[in-house]
Amino acid sequence: MPRVRRLPPDLVNQIAAGEVVERPASVVKELAENSVDAGATRVTVRLRAGGCASITVIDDGHGMSREDALTSLERHATSKLVDKEGLFHILTKGFRGEALPAIASVSRFSLVTSEPGALEGTQLSVEGGGEPVVGAAAAVGGTRIEVDDLFFNVPARRKFLKREATELLHCEDAVTRLALAHPEVGFTLEHEGKEVWSSPPSATEPLQRAAAVLGSEAAPHLLAIDERRLGLTVTGFVAAPEFTLANARGLMTFVNHRYVRDRGLTAAVQRAYQDSLPPGRQPVAVVFIELDPRAVDVNVHPQKLEVRFADPRFVQEAVGAAISRALRAAPWRQGDDSAEPKEVQAQYAQAIERFLARAQPAPAFLEPVTPLSLEQPLSRSSFGTARVTLDSAPPRRYFSGLSFLGTLAKRFWLMESSAGSLVILDPRAVEERIVWSALASRFQAGTLATAPRTLFSARLELGPTERQRVLEAAAGLAEVGVEVEDFGQGSVQVLKAPAELEGVDAAGWLFEVASAADASARIAVLARRAGVVASAVVSHEQVRARLAALDDVEPQIHARGSRVIVRDLPLLELER
Repeated sequence: MPRVRRLPPDLVNQIAAGEVVERPASVVKELAENSVDAGATRVTVRLRAGGCASITVIDDGHGMSREDALTSLERHATSKLVDKEGLFHILTKGFRGEALPAIASVSRFSLVTSEPGALEGTQLSVEGGGEPVVGAAAAVGGTRIEVDDLFFNVPARRKFLKREATELLHCEDAVTRLALAHPEVGFTLEHEGKEVWSSPPSATEPLQRAAAVLGSEAAPHLLAIDERRLGLTVTGFVAAPEFTLANARGLMTFVNHRYVRDRGLTAAVQRAYQDSLPPGRQPVAVVFIELDPRAVDVNVHPQKLEVRFADPRFVQEAVGAAISRALRAAPWRQGDDSAEPKEVQAQYAQAIERFLARAQPAPAFLEPVTPLSLEQPLSRSSFGTARVTLDSAPPRRYFSGLSFLGTLAKRFWLMESSAGSLVILDPRAVEERIVWSALASRFQAGTLATAPRTLFSARLELGPTERQRVLEAAAGLAEVGVEVEDFGQGSVQVLKAPAELEGVDAAGWLFEVASAADASARIAVLARRAGVVASAVVSHEQVRARLAALDDVEPQIHARGSRVIVRDLPLLELER
């Protein structure tokens, strides 16, 4: 009696499904990618119960004949790969021929398809990997696939699915990532009959698609990147360091129009931002890499989410260079010297003369700045870092004693200290620390949540996932002085906010505050958002008022994840 035997086809397909189909989002990804490979110009995804009850994907691609439709349900049957040489020149999303039979083996699967100009279409139905039932159908001019009761015959797998809102969020990610890679295709995502996300074809305006995916609050901060090297092109969009997220959800990399997760690429993006981001924050970047398919292996992951480069360092350096160049040339780093008042220019000249005339050491509470090298990371010696010796309070009335010289690149404040050193302050970090201290003090005193309502009010249109998250966090929001209520029709009403946030668009901070883990994290988000508007402070009187307020910050309150506030450059270092 032989002990080694062939597994039955239905069991083989279920084993394959364990690798290919992890959750409803995996089904959405595979089916929508097939639609794109079929030349579709519109793809519609309809879900029920976050995709756990039903997934429908409709496209207007070239469709299939009856013979091809039947063959597509066989394992390792595909139209995208002919021979082994083609495995090293893959430009399509799929190529293994595993997705459809794997999905059909763990669901109630139906397919309706027709080729262009066909008078009659084909309908196939498969339940749990059984024999397909074939019939005629009306010509649909493309393909329509329905996947119902995912994992109905594999209850152990179904138990691992998350809440409906979580699965919906993963499905939305799958659709929007594919939409970013293919702006020439229009995408629509619906849940329970309501539109969740939609974007028309925008092949000539990729920025519109990026803004549609990242959100309207991100659009004003996006910068285009472009790096071209021999056999390699890096394009896409990155957000200004002022617009960041608490996680890496906004950092997306694509290789030959395929979304991938690559630690080397992620690290290259983060290194390009390392001198710009506050601690604990992640950049927002959409990076497209195009290179010879022979220089990258896409057949290294069951779900094709990872790749292997022939020369990973070459690719990572190009990505880092593209982002670094865009950040250096960004508008917020550019100053208009011709627009500077003559009196301010004269102050710069006088300050330099004073620096050269005196040589006094920097204050003892600040670390001296050491010369930088390419291998040495930028030292962030300042108040507001996580280092205890530098996060402690400066000498009494230190900030009020600074002499304001002017602004640098319309972004930073330049000061002269009484010790004769040049002091550079980030006004946004200053405002963040002031607001953080004020909110934290009122929270500790119990007056932040009990403050009366003002005339402030804002109505926000949110997606179903964001709206549910905000309403679920209503009690936590109330603890930090933010009161919300359900306004119906996919919107929420903000009835109250701390006074420091009433001039800041609630659309930019409400969801992030609601997603924070606790009250301390929520206060940190509110303070950071309030700091973004601080760049509007430009007059000498306003600067002096903010410096005096900074001196009044409670020294025992340590800001969580606060940004760099001040850098002190001693005269000796400037002369050197």
